[in-house]
Amino acid sequence: MKNDPPDSNGPRTSGLLQGGIIFTGMSFLALLVHWVFQFIASPQLGGAEGEYGLFLATIAFIGFFCLPQFIAIQAVTHYIARFHFSGDDARLHGLLSGCRKFLLLITVVGSVFAIAFVKPLGDFFNIPRTSLTLVALVCILGNLWSSYATALCQGLGWFKRLALIGLLAAVLRVLFGWPATKIWPVAELAVLASAVMLLSNLILFLWRKDLPRRTDTIISPWTREFVNFLAVSAACAIGVNFFTQGDLLVAKKYFSGSQMDAYGSAGLLARALPTAVGPLLTVLFTHRSRRHHHGTALQEQFKLIGFYAGGLILGAICLYALRGFCLQLLHRNTPAAAAMIGPLCETMVFVGLLQALAYWALASHWIKTSLLYGFLGLAYWLALLFFGKSPADLLGLMPLAAGISFLVVFLVWVFAMRPHKTGVAEQS
Repeated sequence: MKNDPPDSNGPRTSGLLQGGIIFTGMSFLALLVHWVFQFIASPQLGGAEGEYGLFLATIAFIGFFCLPQFIAIQAVTHYIARFHFSGDDARLHGLLSGCRKFLLLITVVGSVFAIAFVKPLGDFFNIPRTSLTLVALVCILGNLWSSYATALCQGLGWFKRLALIGLLAAVLRVLFGWPATKIWPVAELAVLASAVMLLSNLILFLWRKDLPRRTDTIISPWTREFVNFLAVSAACAIGVNFFTQGDLLVAKKYFSGSQMDAYGSAGLLARALPTAVGPLLTVLFTHRSRRHHHGTALQEQFKLIGFYAGGLILGAICLYALRGFCLQLLHRNTPAAAAMIGPLCETMVFVGLLQALAYWALASHWIKTSLLYGFLGLAYWLALLFFGKSPADLLGLMPLAAGISFLVVFLVWVFAMRPHKTGVAEQS
């Protein structure tokens, strides 16, 4: 291809592990900078009003509205990656044009939906102030429009560039959020910092010439395969969101301000476990979507899964052992928060492993397995919503429900792999 991205490591199919490790390393550095923001914001949003917990719950609320965009990104990434690495440049150019139109439509529709429903849903989840709801709306719109651009980059395999953007975003968040929350220690300013960091996506204009050239022939992505993949992408997006963030919305609905501060702080540490090793899944998803399901490629994919699972479990052990120290960094080292770390770590290990199996199934186009994951995610969240009305009830239910969900998906995944050792078969 004429305009191969300069961050490619030689041929298009080379260096999966190397690219995954570099992307993970840079993303981990960005995660550390985000944690600097948390270490700053937590004490500055201290007090009995529960501003820090409110800030964390609002971030989860924003993610709920961005679900449609996440679904579209998964589907488009699969298609772009498939043709980018196949050498079919002519089809790639036409498909990119068609996907741009699709992503733009989703972005516009998502923006209209957010404007119409942010207030009633904010009331349902007990977002207490109109000003906070409006700031959340600004962040939602920013996320939708920035994702419109970065989705195409992810499909082209620009992992290093995306990692650089992520690192710059984390730095902008700290530079704005630190003085802003010091001057006015309210959740609104902390959430606004998450909108300001999206300005890092403007750097994409420097690389616009590296995008595949425009073409007069626009290829619509609306094939039967794409529609099927869009459906399972929706199921996976629902599963990921409800398994990783849904409990925060449940807690915001039922918990008091002090309870929310303790729960939000402990949950922030536990949720960092799958986030820290999550870039490995992004690389795995893109590589497996290219239909590299044989021989050495399959072995490398299993290695990525192994690195991911090992990092997840080791991180959980370290976090539990150092829970007092980690909570002290957030200025939230209370007996209530410390007691929550164990159940939350256990839950997030199961959730992270579930996510790995879901990404494998999604990239492999295993429709039934992906739909099962989405169904279990919805069932998990509904169970928390109806039965998790206190911290004790919620923390008792989460590890059990997540563990059962993992066992079910794992058994189905093993059953699907046995007759398809090369990974070429698709479920219908």
